[in-house]
Amino acid sequence: MRNVAVLGATGSIGTATLDVLASLPADQWRVWGLSGHANLELLADAAQRLTPPPEFIVTSAAKAAADFDAARWPAASRVQVGPEALVELAAAEEVDVVVAAIVGRAGLESTLAAVRAGKRVALANKETLVVAGPVVKQQQQTSGAELLPVDSEHSAIFQCLKACQTPPRRIILTASGGPFRTWTAAQMRDATVEAALNHPTWQMGPKISVDSATMMNKALEIIEACWLFDVPAEAVDVMIHPQSMIHSMVEFVDGSVIAQLSPPDMRLPIQYALTYPERTACPAPRLDVAQRMDWTLEPADRERFPALALGFEVAAAGGTAGAVVNAANEAAVGLFLDGKIRFTDIVPACRRALEEHQYERHPTLQRLIQLDRWARAEVLRWHCGASS
Repeated sequence: MRNVAVLGATGSIGTATLDVLASLPADQWRVWGLSGHANLELLADAAQRLTPPPEFIVTSAAKAAADFDAARWPAASRVQVGPEALVELAAAEEVDVVVAAIVGRAGLESTLAAVRAGKRVALANKETLVVAGPVVKQQQQTSGAELLPVDSEHSAIFQCLKACQTPPRRIILTASGGPFRTWTAAQMRDATVEAALNHPTWQMGPKISVDSATMMNKALEIIEACWLFDVPAEAVDVMIHPQSMIHSMVEFVDGSVIAQLSPPDMRLPIQYALTYPERTACPAPRLDVAQRMDWTLEPADRERFPALALGFEVAAAGGTAGAVVNAANEAAVGLFLDGKIRFTDIVPACRRALEEHQYERHPTLQRLIQLDRWARAEVLRWHCGASS
């Protein structure tokens, strides 16, 4: 029996993870713990559907928990509130696999706790490595934890690398291009929130959808790839692939390029991270070779999508750069979603934070957290100054 803790169980990755686990043999897999934020109705429903019910449920939203009907929780489950409980769940001795699916910087401490505890971590929270890559990798070396990527692009790279025992010459991340793939810079200046959330391929939460529209998600994935696969920024490339069937590619020294293909469905990379190195039947749809399929690949336009250039720059810099840019992006995306800044203001805010912060090559975790708070406050201060 493998016990799984699903952190961020009410998000798109979390709900897909529960779907995958429901399809795996019940005598081999158990959802031991769940966490969620403010959507406690969905969290309680998920817990009630599990047999046996989870041992441990955590919500990070204290106010929502105080207003919630406690009778909705399974009687056999221990329910706790707050970030300390989230860390306790991630590091619990009973847990074998932690699915780190909390969105954004909020997932850092729990993911790091799972790494310190030597767990297998199915990593969907790319921000953990973007913000604290050096700290996470150091803890992983000490504890022997497994970091298995859940992002479809990094899962694809991981699978391709298994085809060859030599280091890759180049990693090629694919990107859908988001809803503004064909828009001009002038058109994007007037982009609405509704348009930015209208992703042509994937169904995601609002923050990730906006990141896809700016292509900041790809910038973060560039940084994550460098940490996950121990490659320099110059060994990573990005290509636009609107159909989202080729999830990424790896080029080897002889010129061979190996790609991983499948219909766009997160259940496949989630299951692979859970069951690796084994492969079992998956509830995700299969490639239908009876139908005509036209796939395109094109270079990414770094001028229209300046987040890409920023991502390569941050990946090369390392140190404190990732924490600052990630925090600035989260703050700026929040302002955009609230209708307070333009879509095209998001990336410049991130670059300004990068350029104005005091860079350190070898920061402590405490320093990274301080800079995270600083960058968020700076973006809000700039907005208030511009509005006054």
